Amino acid sequence: MIVDHAYELITDDVFLRLHGLLPHAELFLKLEGLNPAGSVKLKTATGLVEDAERRGLLHPGGSLIESSSGNLGIALSAVCAAKGYTFTCVTDPHVPRQSVALMRAFGAHVCVADTPDGNGGYLGSRIALIRSALDLDPSLTWLNQYANAANPAVHAARTAAAVLREIRTVDYLFVGAGTTGTVMGCAAHFRRRSPRTTVVAVDAAGSVTFGGPPGARRIPGLGTSRVPELCRPRAVHRVVAVPERDAVRMCRRLARSHGLAVGGSTGSVLCAVLRLRSGIPPGARVVALSADLGDRYLDTVYDDAWVTEHFGAAAAGRPRTPGTAQSAPEEVR
Repeated sequence: MIVDHAYELITDDVFLRLHGLLPHAELFLKLEGLNPAGSVKLKTATGLVEDAERRGLLHPGGSLIESSSGNLGIALSAVCAAKGYTFTCVTDPHVPRQSVALMRAFGAHVCVADTPDGNGGYLGSRIALIRSALDLDPSLTWLNQYANAANPAVHAARTAAAVLREIRTVDYLFVGAGTTGTVMGCAAHFRRRSPRTTVVAVDAAGSVTFGGPPGARRIPGLGTSRVPELCRPRAVHRVVAVPERDAVRMCRRLARSHGLAVGGSTGSVLCAVLRLRSGIPPGARVVALSADLGDRYLDTVYDDAWVTEHFGAAAAGRPRTPGTAQSAPEEVR
């Protein structure tokens, strides 16, 4: 494969058949982290930027601004570096330091919104900061991943299409929900091309995206403290909210049993698969999307001290006191 730009190196055809988690059915994990930006958000970034270019919102040397909990910020930083745009990413204190460092390595400016919004998260605060920046500098272009139709459109055309092209028959599709761009795009494509497929949106406990009560969340990637404009709950068949402690346990289990380190959202998605396993018939073909890999979470999800501090020693795989190991929740066994 030879391409002219790094952002063209999107691998949409890599799936890992996961053995052991769903013994009575076939479970395929779609690995989205095998590209230069390290996540599914490289497709989102290219889709948003190319849409803005087509609509005449972006011109050579232009300046962009966007809110991100990490992965889209990295992807936009990379795309903007290659295309010659100036990029400012508005993040929050939960964004991994490796993610911030990588954005800056690509030349992005990083601003941190450190005041929680009314629901205890930072999304509202990040967007408020962007609106203030736009008032001060009208030349900035805000791509607005939370409301931009180009976000689900690129995942309908690429992510969902790739799943059906490679796996063909899909009985269940599990997709994590952040901005909901990926899951809404997949739901739209499957509704047209494979209406028999059950599409499951996976959210984080404490997220308000699908009407749940607000709560503390520490792992970026899933959930919001403000309902994204793109979200259409009726577009999916099921919504499963997963506590972060269970997601952490699943990530650590997968690393030690399959030699694969994934991000926290993937842990949530796989927990959701196991939570619904009793309703999945024998021989079904199940696809779960893995948004990114685990290298950006070495200081959090895969760090014993961090996990123990926030979720307890049992979540880190160690008993709280010698000789008193606790069992994992049913979803993680």
